[in-house]
Amino acid sequence: MFYRSFFLLSFLLLLIKGDAQQILSPREQAKVIDEILAERLDNLLPSLMKETGIDLWLLISEEYNEDPVLKTMLPATWMSARRTTMLVFYRNEKNNQFEKMAIARYNVGENIKASWDMKRFPDQWEALVNVITTRNPQQIGINISENFGHANGLDHTSYTELIKKLPAAFQKKVVSAEKLAVRWLETRTEKEMQLYPQLVSITHAIIDEGFSEKVIIPGVTTTDDVVWWFRKKIKDLGLDTWFHPSVAAQRSDSTSFEHLRSFSNRPNDDVIRPGDLLHVDIGITYLRLNTDCQQHAYILLPGETKLPENLEKAFAAASKVQDILTGQYKKGKTGNQILADALAQSKAENIQATIYTHPLGYHGHAAGPTIGMWDNQGRVPGSGDYPLYEKTVYSIELNAATNLPEWKKSIRIMLEEDGYFDEKGFRYINGRQKQIHLIPRPKAAIGQ
Repeated sequence: MFYRSFFLLSFLLLLIKGDAQQILSPREQAKVIDEILAERLDNLLPSLMKETGIDLWLLISEEYNEDPVLKTMLPATWMSARRTTMLVFYRNEKNNQFEKMAIARYNVGENIKASWDMKRFPDQWEALVNVITTRNPQQIGINISENFGHANGLDHTSYTELIKKLPAAFQKKVVSAEKLAVRWLETRTEKEMQLYPQLVSITHAIIDEGFSEKVIIPGVTTTDDVVWWFRKKIKDLGLDTWFHPSVAAQRSDSTSFEHLRSFSNRPNDDVIRPGDLLHVDIGITYLRLNTDCQQHAYILLPGETKLPENLEKAFAAASKVQDILTGQYKKGKTGNQILADALAQSKAENIQATIYTHPLGYHGHAAGPTIGMWDNQGRVPGSGDYPLYEKTVYSIELNAATNLPEWKKSIRIMLEEDGYFDEKGFRYINGRQKQIHLIPRPKAAIGQ
């Protein structure tokens, strides 16, 4: 434990020194991941089980077909479940007892001990049933869900076998662990939030470099060239990404920049030109956490030294929508309520806003309240009805459409920045884009 603490402390000291590009080695990353996991299992999980009223939580996965929740509970050196992996978490409030068990041939790392007596129970399912019946829980939570894919990880075969093996009296105790699964995935610990600023800082630094004259030569570089530069940069840093980046251009032509063009219908060989407004969507995966950011850059025309005034106003409108949305963040409000209130306020301020914000954490599009979708600005059933909890992270994703008279069309400023919500309110984890990047970067005058 001391050894793991030393590496985590060393990592945090690097953050304090402001070394945003310091990436831990795979071995050091594993130590940090396992220390955080131990703390979550020992301290966070019991409190979440109490909150949700489930005293026994059962997770079952087959190798290479992992439950999304179970995968977050595996040690850093496990790349997948092994054979059929069964995890049981049991909380007995009367006896102040909390057990972490693996009905498996071996320990699942240092945190979850093997609890399968293979001599007594050669059949793994019989061993599981024995663990359940001897503890006699009031509720047996399993990962089945209509609203969250993250909480729907129990496959049909395992579910059928479980119900077949359980005595009838215990079959009646089986309930959905949807809320427990979502709360586990969405809740960030203090240590995780000490790490998260570096993840977002790294993401911002990658964008800063990619949206510069170091990478982009107007008239030569294509949007797809920049996309693959981002992919290589992430790889070269020893990081992963949870989605393929995208880069798109808006310009003074007859092409409408709608959502589908941004998300899927982009021309790959689009040569970047002076006067283009560029947009990037990028995220990284590091220490099992994810980022998701969108920013803009403008390619200066010959003779230009600053951003055109109307683009400045368009950017300000989208930034205002960010403020409107995050101002609606209140504990207990559902995603649908936050969306409706933010859209109403934007409309009252004459801003044409579209909001499609999502939770962020162990997954890019993570578990928690959905706050709008790009193709649905009304009520989102299920995940949109889920309430806002504290100690949760969000990707504040949205856009504002603004008419540009000189381009004779509307453009969209599409912004996305990562933020944290707790008892103190909402804050951006590593700030947000305040100005559109300019390419090339303006330089101070030389001489007199």
